[in-house]
Amino acid sequence: MDLSVVDLSPVPEGGSAVEAYEQTVDAAQQAERLGFERFWVAEHHGMAERLAGTSPEVLLGHLAAETESIRLGSGAVLLNHYSPFKVAEQFGVLDGLAPGRVDAGLGRANGSPAVDRALGTSRRKTNPDEDHRQKITAVVNHLYDDFPDTHQYADIEIPSSDAEEPVPWVLGSSASSAKIAGQLGLRFCFAAFIRPQFAVPAFEAYREEFEPSSLAGGIDEPEGMVALNAVAAETDEEAARLRAVAEASFKRMQRGEIGTTPSVEEAIEELGGVPEPTPATLDEDEWPRAISGSPETISGLLDQLADRVGVDEMMIQHVVPEHDAALRSHELIAEGVGIE
Repeated sequence: MDLSVVDLSPVPEGGSAVEAYEQTVDAAQQAERLGFERFWVAEHHGMAERLAGTSPEVLLGHLAAETESIRLGSGAVLLNHYSPFKVAEQFGVLDGLAPGRVDAGLGRANGSPAVDRALGTSRRKTNPDEDHRQKITAVVNHLYDDFPDTHQYADIEIPSSDAEEPVPWVLGSSASSAKIAGQLGLRFCFAAFIRPQFAVPAFEAYREEFEPSSLAGGIDEPEGMVALNAVAAETDEEAARLRAVAEASFKRMQRGEIGTTPSVEEAIEELGGVPEPTPATLDEDEWPRAISGSPETISGLLDQLADRVGVDEMMIQHVVPEHDAALRSHELIAEGVGIE
């Protein structure tokens, strides 16, 4: 199994965006040393006190200079806010900075009404799925200079290297995004840390709708990945203690407290105790929002969930606020899975 990481650039307690980005660089360099396949950074808006990852295209340019071999990408650029041409230009620049190792992760999400107004984004789309499909197609055609000769954009060029073009991925947490990925014949990454209950039906929809791609940069067979919240420690019990942060953060989100992350101690207090360790064997219909365990346990859990949706790569997201504990978790997960 391949392992990857998605990083949200959390702002440490008492810190600022400066420390958040330093820690993201630290995590990317560790992922490269450990043999992770790719390192993605996220896009969130209006949460800058807690999450500094607002502009993946900017942060990835810095990561390109601070790494050498690991694939770098967006998890995701929120395409509903932007011009496909401008997004393609940004990935073209990244391709020039990190030739042959850029992933163009394309997703969509609305922020708060105020955030969407500030971004100039209309929340009223007659057919949002068709709009998303058209924007993804346009980004890919710009990236690969693949518009028909008679198309109005056929003569527009973007920066590029002489290596492999950025690889397009469709990201989502629903069957609708999965269907778009399948119909376009593109790679699909499902965000199980958002809506884990839809992971299996989303991949079923992806494979049912899949057609060999007519797009440059597309694929002939389905190819997918799952992003999930996972944390490891030396023992199942210690890992469950760290997982309390993910559990409490979700409960806060349900109460409308978006973008806040408690400490481990605060999370345990809010939950009324340390969560039970994730069982080594999950029930057939069980897909937890977050999993935890020792290296052996976490490896088995990742295998079980990957088998359910038929993927060979899992992407790790975590909300552990202590940076050293988060890095140690990645190290232990890599050890358990046995990547090199």
